[in-house]
Amino acid sequence: MLIEEIMKTDVITLTPSHTVKDAADLMRERHIRHLPIIEDGSRLVGIITDRDLKEILPYGRQIPADMQAVYDMPLAECMVTEPITGHPMDFVEESALVFYHNQIGCLPIVSNDELIGIITETDLLYKYIELTGAHQPGSQIEVRVPNVPGILYEVSKVFHEFQTNVQSVLVYPDKENDANKILVIRIKTMNPIAIIEGLKERGFDVLWPNFPGTGL
Repeated sequence: MLIEEIMKTDVITLTPSHTVKDAADLMRERHIRHLPIIEDGSRLVGIITDRDLKEILPYGRQIPADMQAVYDMPLAECMVTEPITGHPMDFVEESALVFYHNQIGCLPIVSNDELIGIITETDLLYKYIELTGAHQPGSQIEVRVPNVPGILYEVSKVFHEFQTNVQSVLVYPDKENDANKILVIRIKTMNPIAIIEGLKERGFDVLWPNFPGTGL
């Protein structure tokens, strides 16, 4: 999946000549935490975040006598210049790594030196929820399988037999044995008992759900 598929394109921005008060007021009114700073209509020159404002404004500290001077400070004097950016054709998975390694909360999206969008850590989290199907009614089954080619196809035969829609499949390493993998499968049914029985009958090791006292 590409960034252009999930980025917000109606980006709220300010310019370097706007003030700290402008940024604080806009963040509060629009319920946002990141403001790209642009010049010449769309050229990204910086970014200001709610975290930056907390370092500038005296939240929970002694208020300076000349508070107005703080509010009147141009963003050019306190914004983060040369922020980390992404491109609309970047992969979402790779962008998630950029967030993780750089500990950032947003990624302005730039193409041909123009700001065309933005994604936040909240956007990435919700996209992960969508990809896993966790926002839809269903059940989750975890199966330990040998780490061999074609094993996912063999498991999928069971779901086909029971005419069950698969919403998502995630593959994790088995921490106890490198020769295995853990499949986390979300299916579009609220009662997975028959499918669990079918998986076990074919020799698959179902880790979850586990129903004590039922033989499943």
